[in-house]
Amino acid sequence: MMRPMKKIFVLGGTGFVGAHVCEKLIREGWEVTVPTRRRAHAMQIQHLPGLTVLELSVHDEGALASAMAGHDAVVNLVAVLHGDLASFEHVHVALPQKLARACIAAGVSQVVHVSALGADSLQSAKAPSMYLRTKGEGEAVLLQAAVGGSAGAAADKGFDLSILRPSVIFGAEDKFLNLFASLQRVFPVLPLAGAAARFQPVWVGDVAAAVVACLQGVSTQPSPRIIELAGPEVYTLKELVQLSAQLSGVAGGWGRPVLALPTWAGRVQALLMGLMPGEPLMSLDNLDSMKVDNVASGKYPGLASLGIRAAELKPIAQSYLKRP
Repeated sequence: MMRPMKKIFVLGGTGFVGAHVCEKLIREGWEVTVPTRRRAHAMQIQHLPGLTVLELSVHDEGALASAMAGHDAVVNLVAVLHGDLASFEHVHVALPQKLARACIAAGVSQVVHVSALGADSLQSAKAPSMYLRTKGEGEAVLLQAAVGGSAGAAADKGFDLSILRPSVIFGAEDKFLNLFASLQRVFPVLPLAGAAARFQPVWVGDVAAAVVACLQGVSTQPSPRIIELAGPEVYTLKELVQLSAQLSGVAGGWGRPVLALPTWAGRVQALLMGLMPGEPLMSLDNLDSMKVDNVASGKYPGLASLGIRAAELKPIAQSYLKRP
């Protein structure tokens, strides 16, 4: 087993998953550095002892490499769910390229990169959505750099790499089950695109535990390793929407009627939502991503390989969805 790391640099540490990862790392006694464009974004975590917030753009490669100097490991949690191709490539491909070069320049020995189920570094061009295509391309960049490939650095250098591919992540602060429960408190009927899409939701606590386990060298798989993070149950999107209403007590626990839209109507709905101001509830690219089942393929190790027993969705979701 690898000796535990001491100084960890966490990109995306101010987000939903990132906050849980940072809290768990701090509990393990490690020093954590979190870069963010604005210090105000880190209010949820900046009180943690042993955590340092740096105000910088992770897309500034020079600043990134400088800030990473002296750190033993890097965790990358940065991702976007919506946008055009340029936005996806900027975050999912260009950032891993910069990250790989910065890690090698700074002498970082270990990287944990959180990707997504459905991403495929070997066949990224075949993915049905911009999100999944660019996620796969970003994986490929890091895989190549990890074994001393062309990340713009010396060919004899690399780093230990763990790529984690989670299904949809649920937890008390999620924008998934909470969103569906909120919508059903407002609308008497919920039209739903992609109702038959399948997911294997994984608890945010298990994702954070997986990140830490990789940093601790728990996995027996050689680097670079790919690990799928999925819960014990598979649900359709319609079942998850209905379950969110039931667990939150909407309509006495019965929930609202969910109307599964045919493909053409679902695409119209997603198109219109994508044109609305602000972050859309769903976009055409989200719908395209759902053409691939968001469930573990079984081709790679899962949570059990890290000594983690996947948590069931219902007891946890009920604890934060249920209203008095």
